[in-house]
Amino acid sequence: MISCVKTDPNWISAEISVESPRDASHGDVATNAAMVLAKPLGTNPRALADQIVAKLKEDPEVAGVSVAGPGFINVKLSIAYWQKLLTVMVAEGTEYGKSAIGAGRKVNVEYVSANPTGPMHVGHCRGAVVGDTLANLLEFAGYEVTKEYYINDAGSQIDTLARSAFLRYREALGEKIGEIPAGLYPGDYLVPVGHSLADEFGTSLRIMPEDKWMPLVKERTIAAMMVMIREDLAALNVHHDVFFSERTLHADGATRIRNAINDLTFKGHVYKGALPPPKGQLPEDWEDREQTLFRSTEVGDDIDRPLIKSDGSYTYFAADVAYFKDKFDRGFNEMIYVLGADHGGYVKRLEAVARAVSGGSSKLTVLLCQLVKLYRDGEPVKMSKRSGDFVTLRDVVEEVGRDSVRFMMIYRKSSEPLDFDFAKVTEQSKDNPVFYVQYAHARCMSVFRQAGEAFPDIDFATVDLAGAIEGNISDSERAAAGCQARRISACHRGRSTVAGASQDRVLPL
Repeated sequence: MISCVKTDPNWISAEISVESPRDASHGDVATNAAMVLAKPLGTNPRALADQIVAKLKEDPEVAGVSVAGPGFINVKLSIAYWQKLLTVMVAEGTEYGKSAIGAGRKVNVEYVSANPTGPMHVGHCRGAVVGDTLANLLEFAGYEVTKEYYINDAGSQIDTLARSAFLRYREALGEKIGEIPAGLYPGDYLVPVGHSLADEFGTSLRIMPEDKWMPLVKERTIAAMMVMIREDLAALNVHHDVFFSERTLHADGATRIRNAINDLTFKGHVYKGALPPPKGQLPEDWEDREQTLFRSTEVGDDIDRPLIKSDGSYTYFAADVAYFKDKFDRGFNEMIYVLGADHGGYVKRLEAVARAVSGGSSKLTVLLCQLVKLYRDGEPVKMSKRSGDFVTLRDVVEEVGRDSVRFMMIYRKSSEPLDFDFAKVTEQSKDNPVFYVQYAHARCMSVFRQAGEAFPDIDFATVDLAGAIEGNISDSERAAAGCQARRISACHRGRSTVAGASQDRVLPL
């Protein structure tokens, strides 16, 4: 059907959408194609829509089509189309929709990448589900997908984590530590780490200077946090193929970072200079003196970015450059970053890095996930990892179930804020979309069960069902099935038992 609209592929825009209209009376699908394509075609959107409608009316699978507003096209599909589609769906089962559109192309999807400073909390949940779902869909579409987690284990927050664990180590040795000092992580999740350090080192760490015990404590604490994070993600059925440590970029005198900067220098993207002070709040890497800068404005960024500070140390952005180059060198020409909404300022600089490192040959997509606001009985739940007061991802999964959490996290567009209320997600009513889907499934299974009882001679195996959809059952069987369907509906009126729920009304499927 869609093939009747043919245009130059270069005109196809990501802004073209084909989706279900909000008002079902408008049809089965609606598209803004005429409005998007009108400008490159040099015509009026409404006039183009009329041309498209004329073509669509020739398609036997289209029962009705109309133009609305400035050029929206509403399409109603024929019953024959839906019967044909159902036949394919029943026949293919869980393989329905699978394709080879990816043609085995490699794509790297990086998501979660939370600081390893504690257990996963509900704020990490949305990016985890969005990234994992996207990776699964790409794999289903024939791509060779690598799911990657970037471990931010080289920043100052890791020093803070190590000092927090060292305090718990002293506590495990019997020392009274009192109230956790401000600035350290007070969560009880570090208590087992302290005991583990005491079991391994005894009292020896306590008599060492900080520069001696710090690397020992840091390594073991990060390892313990990553075990916890992997377990939390597994509870959500999220599993990564690669866990990439930021520390490896800084190893051996930061060889990887230095090589990445040398590569950009060779390509003419690096120079020595001073940046003018930016408007508003000054970024951490801004200095009023000469630095080594990435000429990122020439590849699409707003400002040039510092790579090496005046004291010779590398900026955090320099590690981002080295990390992208590492991915590119591993053979990934298509990369997707799933980041939190607070990383919106990173989009242009990452795109600039991709153009500079790959010479424009790579495709980079940054997907931003808006915040999740957690509620309990309508009241907001305040969280802070630094204060130790937060709801963990594991808490949420154990309370409402893995599938319910995953469903709700992709229920709305990732670009829109999401309100997650424990009461709403667990209530058994049509206002809870999770329950509504489960209820529809239960009703369908009930129809199959009672149909089997009413028609014991009919085999309801997949092949027979596909044939029935195509019209291979007799008129008498149709009439009998209609009577039985009405009887089943009457039996269900006023009652239902989904997860032990009792309903006072029938919810439409």
